Formats: sequence, structure tokens, C-alpha cells
Amino acid sequence: MATDTEAPGATEVPSGTWKVDPVHSVANFSVRHMMVGTFRGEFTDFDATLENGRLTGTVKVASLSIKDERLRGHLLSPDFFDAERYPEITVESSSLTVDNGELRSEGTLTLKGQSTPITSTGRLAGPFVTLGEVEKIGLDLQTTVDRDAVGLQWNAPLPQGGVVLGQEVTIAVTLELAIADDED
Repeated sequence: MATDTEAPGATEVPSGTWKVDPVHSVANFSVRHMMVGTFRGEFTDFDATLENGRLTGTVKVASLSIKDERLRGHLLSPDFFDAERYPEITVESSSLTVDNGELRSEGTLTLKGQSTPITSTGRLAGPFVTLGEVEKIGLDLQTTVDRDAVGLQWNAPLPQGGVVLGQEVTIAVTLELAIADDED
């Protein structure tokens, strides 16, 4: 049940064209690290559009934000994202559905020139009229992919057994999307 601090959950994907509000949206990932922790990173430059029931998004790899600048250089290198050769990550949904309050997306993730099918789940809220009389929706989606399937194969053994990185990467987006003006 929605409270006075959140829009009601949507029962269907809205029609029209909705564009991301980058100030109020996040695209990030996480992966098991050193067998015990979770490493997290975020991309600060991305775009997303929901149009005619299809969600598309593009992430600029060079916008990777993490706490250690040296490690950032390694992640942008050919060992990981290979930002020079593959400057963007794309996601395209082939279907978006809402069932019992759960948003489900079937689609394709393309990273390092390799495309893999993904299924994401989450929630869709709104539409709701916000400050400035802007109609918005909120969309949260999360998926897990195998690093090998998207060309992120670097790893290293630990001295007592195990490896530096887990095999599964969780990718999550939290998006606020505003209805596009008819003039856009």
C-alpha cells in the first residue's frame, strides 16, 4: 500500500515517451569481492528512455565512479570494461510487464561488444504529478549476469584459496522518468 511518501505502484506500463531525470536516477553494479565483501561501482553519465513499452538505456563507461582512482584505471582497462574500445554499455528491453506489483523486463545487455539476454525485476510507481507540474514515473530494476557472458573475465587467485571476484554481477538502476513534451 502506498503511503503519503510514495506514489502508488503501477498496474501497467504507461504509454507515451518518458525520459530519464539524471539528477534523480542511479545506475550501479556490485560483485562479491575477496570472497567476503561486496564491491560497488556507479556510472554517473547515462541516459534512459521508456517509449511505447520499451526501455532503452546507454551508460558511458568512462563515467565510472569508485573510491580508488588507481583501481578505476584498472577497471577502465582491457582487463575489465575496455573503455577505449567499448565506450558504452547498452540495455534494450524487448518487453516490460507488471504483474501483482512486480515489474519484469526481458531484454538484452551489450557490454564490450557482447550481447546477452537478461531478465530484470523490480517495481514501477506512478505516474504522479511532481513539483513544477511534471508528470513522472519511478522505475527500479535489478538483474544478475555472469561476468564471462559479458566479457569481464579477469580474476586472480587468493593465497589461501578462492578468487578476488565473484562470478555474478548485480546490475541495478533506479530511474525517475518524466513524460516528454510533445515538442521533444
